Parts: sequence; C-alpha cells; structure tokens
Amino acid sequence: MAEEFPVVFAVYPHVTQLDFTGPHEVFSRLPGARCILASSTGGDLEADGGLVFARVQRLADVERCALLCVPGGFGTIAAMEDQELLAQLRRLAGTARYVTSVCTGALVLGAAGLLKGKRATTHWAWREALPAFGATPDSARVVRDGNVFTGGGVTAGIDFALTVLAEIAGSAFAQSVQLRIEYAPDPPFNAGRPELAPAQVLATAQARYEEVRSALDAAVQRAAARLSS
Repeated sequence: MAEEFPVVFAVYPHVTQLDFTGPHEVFSRLPGARCILASSTGGDLEADGGLVFARVQRLADVERCALLCVPGGFGTIAAMEDQELLAQLRRLAGTARYVTSVCTGALVLGAAGLLKGKRATTHWAWREALPAFGATPDSARVVRDGNVFTGGGVTAGIDFALTVLAEIAGSAFAQSVQLRIEYAPDPPFNAGRPELAPAQVLATAQARYEEVRSALDAAVQRAAARLSS
C-alpha cells in the first residue's frame, strides 16, 4: 500500500480554478495522494468565472501536508491581506516536503515570507513584483529552488505538476500520467508568451492588467512592509 501523500491546495475567493484543477488532475494520479482543497474560512468558495467549489476544508483543520500548492487569480490581492491564510501557509510549509505555487500564487507565498532568497516565477504580467518579497524573478515556465517549485501563468500549472511528479515518482511515471491525460499542447496560435504575441494582442492583454495593477502593487507593498516590520 502506497504511503499517504497529502496535497493541499490553499485556495481563496476568486482564485483561478485552472491554476489548481490542472495540477489536481496530475497529483491525484500519484499512488497514495490525497488532494485537499482548503481555505482560511472553509465552506463553499467561488472561483474566477463563477465556478463554485463546495465543502472546502479549513486550513486550520489540516494537520500537515507533503505538498503545499498556492494557486493564483485576481483574488490574490485580497489573499495577500488575509492574515489567517498567510499564517496557515507558514505553518503548513513547515510540514511540507514541497512548497509550490502557480501563477500569482507566488505573490501569496511571498506575502507569507516563503520566497525570501529564492528564485521564482509567476504570471508574466506580475513578475516584477517578486523582488519586493526578496525573491529573484525568473522567466522560465517552471522554476525550482530547493524544495520550492513555482509555475508561470495558469496553464503552466500542468507543466509544473508534471515536473514535481517526476521528482516524487520518477520521470517514467510522470510521462505515463502525461500520456494518460493526453497533455500534448498544440495551440492554434503562437501567442502564449509576451515575446511571441503580436503587438496589438500584447497591448490588449496589458490594458486588462492595468485595470488592477495599482491595487495589486499596493497590496504587494503592504505585504512586504509587514514582513520587514
């Protein structure tokens, strides 16, 4: 019988569901894995786009984990201010073999003080926020620094999860999971990174993020100030 491997996805309102449902699909195939959705308050939780996840556990009720994963989303701004969430992340990180994030979940890890001195990545639009938390930004899709693994924006969560799965169970097993979920990206456009996207497409995306930039930057600065006080 496989050893239990608890995987905790620390979620919050307006999280981007693909940030964790992609990795959830990968990690759930690990023998012994027990995937747990948990938030600071527990109960039902609405993600970006309106999907509702029911019976989410309370982080305080989770004793330990082998892998802690923080996904991103526009709810990141409030999550960086949620002191209960940040305290539980620090506690669970102390029990985990792997501390991880997807997309702007890296900023939440940073706000919890878990990225200091680490190389890390996040969504391309917010990478410049990482140094406020003592992290060194890296543009790679998946970045490892010790037991900390960070993934880039949204869909990078699947790449990240397969990378960590190979670390846990070996490359052959990770490849078998990749095959079983038929993960063979072949997008119709070559616009998935800012350096590849047409100029007008990039400008449109940047304009969307500018709508929340001031609020996110302010939340980052407040979180960084709390860490240094």
